[in-house]
Amino acid sequence: MIKEQYNPQEIERKWQKFWDDNNIYKTPSESDKPKYYALSMFPYPSGRLHMGHVRNYTITDVIARLKRMKGYNVLHPMGWDSFGLPAENAAIQSNTNPADWTISNIDYMRDQLKTLGLSYDWDRDIATCNPDYYKWTQWLFLEFYKAGLAYKKEAAVNWCPDCATVLANEQVEEGQCWRCSTIVEKKKLSQWFLKITDYAEPLLQDLDKLKGWPENVKLMQKNWIGKSQGTTIKFKLAENTAIEIPVFTTRPDTVFGVTYLVVAPEYPIIDQLIVDENKEHVQKYIDAAKVKSEIERTSTDKDKTGIPLGTHVINPFNGKKVPLWTGDYVLVEYGTGAVMGVPAHDTRDFAFSKKYKLPIIQVIKNPQATDEELTEAYVDPGVMINSGEFNHLDNEIGKQNITEWAEQNNAGGKKVQFRLRDWLISRQRYWGAPIPIIYCNDCDIVPDENLPVPLPDDVDFKVQGRSPVSTSETFVNTTCPKCNKPAKRETDTMDTFICSSWYYLRYIDPKNEDKIFDSDLVNKWMNVDQYVGGIEHAILHLLYSRFFVKFLRDRGLVNFDEPFDNLLTQGMVLKDGSKMSKSRGNTVDPDDIFKNYGADTARLFILSDSPPQRDLEWSDEGVEGCYKFLNRVWRLVYNSQENIIFDYPKPDANKLAPQNNDLLRETHKAIKKVTADINNEFQFNTAISKYREFVNSIYDYVSKTKTYTDEDKAILSNSIITLIKLMSPLVPHITEELWNELGGTDSIHLIKLPEHDESLAVSQNVPIVVQVNGKVRDKLMLPFGSSNDELEKTAKDSEKIQYYIQGKQVVKTIVVPNRLVNIVVK
Repeated sequence: MIKEQYNPQEIERKWQKFWDDNNIYKTPSESDKPKYYALSMFPYPSGRLHMGHVRNYTITDVIARLKRMKGYNVLHPMGWDSFGLPAENAAIQSNTNPADWTISNIDYMRDQLKTLGLSYDWDRDIATCNPDYYKWTQWLFLEFYKAGLAYKKEAAVNWCPDCATVLANEQVEEGQCWRCSTIVEKKKLSQWFLKITDYAEPLLQDLDKLKGWPENVKLMQKNWIGKSQGTTIKFKLAENTAIEIPVFTTRPDTVFGVTYLVVAPEYPIIDQLIVDENKEHVQKYIDAAKVKSEIERTSTDKDKTGIPLGTHVINPFNGKKVPLWTGDYVLVEYGTGAVMGVPAHDTRDFAFSKKYKLPIIQVIKNPQATDEELTEAYVDPGVMINSGEFNHLDNEIGKQNITEWAEQNNAGGKKVQFRLRDWLISRQRYWGAPIPIIYCNDCDIVPDENLPVPLPDDVDFKVQGRSPVSTSETFVNTTCPKCNKPAKRETDTMDTFICSSWYYLRYIDPKNEDKIFDSDLVNKWMNVDQYVGGIEHAILHLLYSRFFVKFLRDRGLVNFDEPFDNLLTQGMVLKDGSKMSKSRGNTVDPDDIFKNYGADTARLFILSDSPPQRDLEWSDEGVEGCYKFLNRVWRLVYNSQENIIFDYPKPDANKLAPQNNDLLRETHKAIKKVTADINNEFQFNTAISKYREFVNSIYDYVSKTKTYTDEDKAILSNSIITLIKLMSPLVPHITEELWNELGGTDSIHLIKLPEHDESLAVSQNVPIVVQVNGKVRDKLMLPFGSSNDELEKTAKDSEKIQYYIQGKQVVKTIVVPNRLVNIVVK
């Protein structure tokens, strides 16, 4: 018997315990059902869920529940991206071990996720900070090393002084640290890299395979990979022709317009390019450039600066000498670290030349233009001038001919260049996976195959500028596995994005102690069918995951090219028009919503007001409205339970009373609409609108039915039980309770989702608009599917229409089936 009062907290705790105790959501590895892998990006265990988490995980949970009810064997796991700087900072502040802080947060957040009613297979729970996980992260690093894709070199790196660690290029956002927003500096360190550039071309080309990804995410990755097809041109140093300075350009047609060359302040051989009398001034400029952020150096809003080195280079095409400069707007990491200055045909170079009074030589001309001095750079197509044997050529043809000449004369040639840089993975922090490398005076770099290499406990967390791991004598000092002589361990840890680049594979085989995963099992479950997460991961996590899968494929461990078939990037949850944030004081604690309204209300609201891809504006009134709606559904079932037959006979639409036929059709229309909306880019908000509309239809039916025949009871039972089934993926607790109290034995979440009958998913009678000469003159209710002849005859027989057409000639009649009749008269 259903209780009179809806008590969400009581029934939610009851059913969460039931699902947990009975392993309702445990996924068998073997099944006759088709597989479906639904996955949310796993969280960093910061301590508490925020509303962005609630939205992300509810979206994926609804998808998983819906697919389960459609007959799929659904894999829907959850875990923890648990290495990272916040845990280390918390350990410093509270004088505790990061592991204790992290595990405590995981326990709390896991309880919150269970309170939200998420249908996870908790037997597959993983945490990247556990040695049984990072053992395989370290194993993967060694696989990269064996393949020649992990290497160490000294390089100018992005350094965050606040975090006291190195950042990958992808972790620098507008010149600032992605985590703390501190201005990033450049620093030279010996660091470990992964050679992601070896996969630049397949990472770019395979974007075309991602049919289920948003176009903006694919474009962001395409731009980050940044493929450019151009030409390398070699300029020799005039003062020492044994030295060559190669330049990459996409405009070889402008080479005769070069009036200077600029190298980056960090150019490897810049010391050899400076004349003695300029060294002091140049060195001051170089030192000043090195402390500037990349955003300062490359910003289009600031004037470009430079200083001459006193030397010259020779243009291989005309033999002319042009001055060699260094400028802070040139970055050594991009291209060759040197650029040619063509002021007549580049806006930046034009301004630079005007500033420093350098020559401007026009070599591309608009054929229709007059011969006048340039007042700005000419960047459009044209014909080549002042270019020797290449004069009068269309500049696009000139690009090809210039490149061919360079190849034939050993002065350069075709070049494909990528913006993508190798992935810097070294971090001077403690709370990460140790890099499993040993340094031996006799054997050099030696992989440590004895995994896992565990993090030490005896460290000083307050050390600055180097990894706290380096303070552990017991960790640092070891024995070389090759020669058994004393050796030293690598003390840097890995970028945490390494850990999150393969976690979705470990979910499939999380307990395997002998290998990273069973390849047959992974090949059967992959790809992830639906991945859900924030747009902020478009470049970092998503690009790295694609790289890892391609590497694992090449190592023979998987047989697929891409990890995620479909990607949904959900919008943010806003309050007062801004992203929720503690600093703004506009956060909403999910625990408060659970306590006051219940998890089902939180789930319903978080999906109700906008499509998942768009931002959602938080509304206390909206939450209250969702709570009232669930109470309305509860009262509907409570007040109708005496007339509900759980095993009701299937209604025959051809034998029903009119009001019963109408409700049956409303039921099938609801099934069709809700299913279509969720299948069509997960438009949960419009599906929820249909719930409300359907509930109104049932209430209307109940209000008009005073006494119930067996037929009435069957129709009411069909509509209410269908409503409960349709709502169950979104609000799992209230529907499980109502289902159980009405007579359900199995969990509602394991039964089949209802399917609509197309012939019943339309109203029996539909409104037909009747026009005369395009003006509405009558509206008729006629049977759905009436023929054109029937519609025309009925329309013309209408008294209202007779008034407008009597005595006039009917020129033609236009019929739109089930919608409109337009009679044209004169």
